Amino acid sequence: MKEEENVSIQKLQADERPRERMLQLGRSILADTELLAILIGSGSKSKSAIALARELLTISGGLNALARWQVEDYLRVKGIGEAKAIRMLATFELGRRFPLDLSRQVSNIKNSANAYEQFLPVLADLRHEEFWVLYLSNANRVIAREKLSQGGMTGTVTDIRILFRKALQWHATGVILGHNHPSGNLEPSSADMKLTRKISEAGKLMDIFVLDHLILTPNDYVSFADEGWIVSRDTL
Repeated sequence: MKEEENVSIQKLQADERPRERMLQLGRSILADTELLAILIGSGSKSKSAIALARELLTISGGLNALARWQVEDYLRVKGIGEAKAIRMLATFELGRRFPLDLSRQVSNIKNSANAYEQFLPVLADLRHEEFWVLYLSNANRVIAREKLSQGGMTGTVTDIRILFRKALQWHATGVILGHNHPSGNLEPSSADMKLTRKISEAGKLMDIFVLDHLILTPNDYVSFADEGWIVSRDTL
């Protein structure tokens, strides 16, 4: 497919234009560059939408990184204005939300991988830390998934009282903790370990057990239960 920077999409042959290719061949056949070009819509005076899409992927390092961009990141790319930036953010946000309802179909949490699937849609693409909790029934069925706190790049403050107040409201007998490390480092900090122990000890007094604590990055996770860093009522 032609991708000369100064050639607009309108001047390409019909079978070379991303929209026409999608109509004729289906969406799965299109390259990432073509799909982004459709979202961008129109290029600038010096670059086509396809060239801008390719530049976005090159500068960001790929779709996973691009999904974490904010408006100001897009505006640094010549040819991307506020309207295009907002359109891109909205698209990635819809993609992030899509798995949310699907993940709720898990009847119960059997292992750390199931818990990871629940946390991934809400934590994977963030550039700041957030602390989330899965509230579980006695059969490890997910009753609710809620954000407990939000912080910066290196940490978040968690109020244990709010955690257990919500657990009582949901009549939960178990919880699974989850937070992300935007740095990509899966190693728990001393604060992570201390907080987990503190929540676990408080939970035992209330018969609300901490079954696991997951630290997530966009592509991986570590489970406190799997690593033997936490001992609880059940083994996931």
